[in-house]
Amino acid sequence: MNMMTSGSFRIAKHAEIGGGYRLLVFEAPRMAAAVKPGQFVHVRVPALEESALRRPFSVFDAEDGCISVLYKTVGRGTAALNCAAEGTMLEVEGPLGKGFPETCSGSALLVGGGYGVAPLHLLAKRLVGKVDDVRLFVGGRTKGDLLALDKFEAIGVKVFAATNDGSFGVKGFAVVPLDAELERIRREGGSFSLFACGPDGLLKAVSERAVSLGAPGWISTDRHMVCGVGACYACIQRTMSGNARCCIDGPVFAAKDLVWA
Repeated sequence: MNMMTSGSFRIAKHAEIGGGYRLLVFEAPRMAAAVKPGQFVHVRVPALEESALRRPFSVFDAEDGCISVLYKTVGRGTAALNCAAEGTMLEVEGPLGKGFPETCSGSALLVGGGYGVAPLHLLAKRLVGKVDDVRLFVGGRTKGDLLALDKFEAIGVKVFAATNDGSFGVKGFAVVPLDAELERIRREGGSFSLFACGPDGLLKAVSERAVSLGAPGWISTDRHMVCGVGACYACIQRTMSGNARCCIDGPVFAAKDLVWA
């Protein structure tokens, strides 16, 4: 059943959270009630010309009738979005795409890079209390690229961090603490599922681990979803059954179904 909503929604909060990242919250009760972790919303950025394309943003949170998105200022569109003031209206479509499963057996191991943690936060909230435990393995170039760790910890998620420069957590990529945890689980004979979102290098690494270990793996792909509804074929991801459109066939895929170059 398609629960997508389209309309204008009031911006309840819009604030800098550090490192060039911002949190945008808008009031959308029906959308917040329908959204699943890993789905995204399509936003028409105010102050851009009418012909400008909508921008896709993963849903970071959905509570109290509001949708939250986390984004970084990286181009003209997000720079313009910075100017959207609290109390003004924002045109949004969503929720769109296919999200993560909301349960698994054993431990849920969430792996994120940079603002790839955005959809993992809502997933963590839905998983806590349903599974044995929820653990987040997060990586970034520096400490400033590690986002919302306090929010994960506040809901009972154990966080393992890694930075390229060693400024926080272990030095290296998110797979460094992940591999240590996978080895511990292997020794103890536990079960687990992997959930990941971030740059392609990280997603490929997590996919390979899921497949080689015979564990369920769920991967949120990062492609430029121009239309959001499968019409433009701009967000193609190679899969075992051919090319898939991330906006409607994903953005979340089973690791075993993905093909990496």
